[in-house]
Amino acid sequence: MEWVSVSRRLCAALSLLGSLLGGCDPTVADTGSRATEAASGRLNVLLITVDDMNWDSLGVTGVRLRGISPNIDRLAREGILFKQAHVTVATCYPSRNVWMTGRYPQNHGALGFEDIGADVPTLVEALAAAGYYTGLMAKRMHVVPSRVAAWNQVLVSKDLKGGRSPQLYFEHAREFFERAKAAGKPFFLMGNSLDPHRPFAASDQEARANHGSSGGRYPEAKLAYLPSEIPVPRFLPDLPEIRRELAEYYTSVRRADETTGALLRALDESGLADRTVVMWLSDNGISLPFAKANVWLNSTRTPWIVRWPHVVTPGRIDDRHFVSGVDLAPTILDAAGLQNLNGADGRSFVPLLRGESQTGRDRVFTQIDEVHSGASYPMRAVTDGSYGYIFNAWADGKTEFRIESMAGRTFAAMQKAAVTDPAIASRVRHFVYRTREELYDYRSDPDALHNLIDDPRYRDVATKYRQILRRHLKEAADPELSAFDRWMAERRSPARVAQPD
Repeated sequence: MEWVSVSRRLCAALSLLGSLLGGCDPTVADTGSRATEAASGRLNVLLITVDDMNWDSLGVTGVRLRGISPNIDRLAREGILFKQAHVTVATCYPSRNVWMTGRYPQNHGALGFEDIGADVPTLVEALAAAGYYTGLMAKRMHVVPSRVAAWNQVLVSKDLKGGRSPQLYFEHAREFFERAKAAGKPFFLMGNSLDPHRPFAASDQEARANHGSSGGRYPEAKLAYLPSEIPVPRFLPDLPEIRRELAEYYTSVRRADETTGALLRALDESGLADRTVVMWLSDNGISLPFAKANVWLNSTRTPWIVRWPHVVTPGRIDDRHFVSGVDLAPTILDAAGLQNLNGADGRSFVPLLRGESQTGRDRVFTQIDEVHSGASYPMRAVTDGSYGYIFNAWADGKTEFRIESMAGRTFAAMQKAAVTDPAIASRVRHFVYRTREELYDYRSDPDALHNLIDDPRYRDVATKYRQILRRHLKEAADPELSAFDRWMAERRSPARVAQPD
């Protein structure tokens, strides 16, 4: 199918941007206007995202698996890889709401899977108002769907074989770039791969979805991995069914790499690559227990790559500065020569792209509120180069944690093994019930296997990070501040009874 052209009611969109954009100027929509002529010299932006990919699933981030990510690895060699990059919310829609607004969820009005506040400005609206030709490929209902008028072109997932066909991404991206050139405008294209989201490639679930579908709902994977050859992350036990599910996941990672390569090839063939900044990242960790929809290191850490010809020195790795999901929109706008969004919590890291240092980038704050089911599991975390501290406001020793990543083979295998394996049983209990507080030394324990919160040797460390998190909750107008303060008061009470932690 062809791209769906979207009628942009730009004056209405501009009114939402308020003082940032200085009111409604109908000439913005005129390709022959002065605004368009000024915009035509601006940098193009290709934002590539993948769905549910763990930070360490690529060759460039350390996985040793044949042919896993040649295209993404090449992109990293041509740009900069941030090794201390995190999304703000480790689940699809909320993560992307943060990207598009530069705000923490409580400040853009959507704690879960709902629309942001009507008065909140967005990245796509700011770029559209500045004369950019805008396009969205897949994830339409997860990328500020209330602002559809700001997109020139939208392509839904089903027209890309479930958001998983590299060939269709190539064909439609090539068409989009030609339309942008014909319009005489710089472009902003957000190309979203649904891989490696479930259903995993070459899985029974994918096969069932393809059954009876003319031409197949999902494309066949070109390279499928065997359970015997894949690495098992340390936060999961090495069990046969877990290996089987991970093999399907890595097969999906490989297909996501092919989609990345397809988008880059289309850009190369357009002749616009030299004037285009490419940003690549995942929206959250793998959809398995102890990753997605939580706030551990493997939940929020993402491989974040930026290629910017003539600005970013190729092959750079930044393992010092922490960058966050709230910084995505401010950085893209800054690169394009535009102001930050009004009310944004994040800030541009363009200085880092230019090879400079930047203060205030020694930690990130992450959170979970509502999950896809609508259930509320408030979690808040601070992570830096040494420790990770987590406050689980929901954990009371009785409430059970339930998310989609528990529906596959992995959690079922863990539950079965827990009957005879005390160590796995302990992990299952921790995942389901959690504790009110968690503290991990991420230097020696990046997989969050040893909670240090009750270790007397780490009492001062815990106190330090509690104070850091509280300051953030207050500054960010976080609704969980009162719950945090109640817990701190209860901890200090001489009459405190035994708690689940």
